Amino acid sequence: MAELSKEQASLEEIYEKADSYIKICDSIEENRTLLEDPELGELAKEELKNLERNIEILESEIKILLLPKDPNDDKNIFLEIRAGTGGDEAALFVADLFKAYARYAESKKWKVEIVSQSEGILGGFKEIIALIQGKGAYSRLKHEGGTHRVQRVPQTESQGRVHTSAVTVAVMPEVDEVDIQINPNDLKIDVMRSSGHGGQSVNTTDSAVRITHIPSGIVVVNQDGKSQHKNKNAAMKVLMARLYEMQEEERLKKEMSERKSQVGSGDRSERIRTYNFPQNRISDHRASLTLYRLDIIMENGLFDEVIDPLIAHFQAEQMKNAGL
Repeated sequence: MAELSKEQASLEEIYEKADSYIKICDSIEENRTLLEDPELGELAKEELKNLERNIEILESEIKILLLPKDPNDDKNIFLEIRAGTGGDEAALFVADLFKAYARYAESKKWKVEIVSQSEGILGGFKEIIALIQGKGAYSRLKHEGGTHRVQRVPQTESQGRVHTSAVTVAVMPEVDEVDIQINPNDLKIDVMRSSGHGGQSVNTTDSAVRITHIPSGIVVVNQDGKSQHKNKNAAMKVLMARLYEMQEEERLKKEMSERKSQVGSGDRSERIRTYNFPQNRISDHRASLTLYRLDIIMENGLFDEVIDPLIAHFQAEQMKNAGL
């Protein structure tokens, strides 16, 4: 019943659009028969203009709805942000970018839960991983994966020179054991004492957990919770998400070799966006988008201003590849 309800909900919008499309087509035919009428001809002509304009809009909307839906679109996500080139400045930007995403999530009424974090020497984070739960989280943020470049004057810069640093973002759908199978024999699990800031139990109990997936070499460490059991569960969830991401990357590479194009893979090696603070500019290099309101977007988490054009860009690419 749950599966059927979900399928019905996914079909409802396209059904409504198709129903409107058929009704407008009928109205167009009806008005065309009235064009020669001496009394109603002018009125029918004017009505036809509006109807034909509406039918074009509906055709575009239906084409988008007919595109294959990403099976992960309705899933929660793990958002992972890591400091790249730039040292301490990169770590500081990890914190700034995470705060902006958290504000965006708040505006969408999504729940944000920090899973693990590794603090930088001068502040910020070397790495932070958060679970974001809410309707449309993956569908809205899936194109954020990649290298984000920042250009600004660091707090430690005395001569006012602009430095360039980078952070990498990964957006991984939260997966169940049904989505990804892990052989327990492939895991090496170590427990150790937590390090860093925390409550009384930090540094006194073996609550931190490190899981190594031997075949892939992926290592996940979690020490944020006081409970070893909770940390192990959190680490396993992140490991499953990373393995699923690796599996999806392999699938995309195979598809890419077959169709010679790639649409929004979220590859972390790809430089996707530049944040230039002296010019108050944010530029997304995939959609050729430039906005001169970086401060407002970051302070208020207004990522829809970047995400909406990005989604439109990738939908246009999909339609082109599908011959629509």
